[in-house]
Amino acid sequence: MLRTSVATAFRSFHTTTPCQEIRKLARLRVVDNSEIGKRAMAEGKPPRCIHVYNKKGVGLIGDKVLVAIRGQMKKGILVGLKQDQKTKVPKFDSNNIVLIDDNGSPLGTRIHTPIPTILRTILKEKTIAKGADYTKVLAISSRFL
Repeated sequence: MLRTSVATAFRSFHTTTPCQEIRKLARLRVVDNSEIGKRAMAEGKPPRCIHVYNKKGVGLIGDKVLVAIRGQMKKGILVGLKQDQKTKVPKFDSNNIVLIDDNGSPLGTRIHTPIPTILRTILKEKTIAKGADYTKVLAISSRFL
């Protein structure tokens, strides 16, 4: 009797490590002052990742993602991640995103959290390679790590 109750008690515990990568259905935190982002975070319904725009399907810092926020689909740029990063890239407590429109300009006018300085080189390379202008995201940030 005792053995079965202990065995059933341990079945409810999860022993696998949590996935800290940005994949589909990952919860994100909006760190700019866009209206849709402020409302979603105030309601306690953070945006979820629908698609990551790269070949691996796992989002890294500076990648563009498609998110579902308040029943709409918006694009965003990852500016801070929980997962282990390369050297000289800080690790954050939450997965941070800045919402952008189709041509790369941010929806908000200010970013509340500090963003990594390595993001400057990443976004400048993507601006040259793609048609969108991601340097405006860097312009509205006031603090860098």
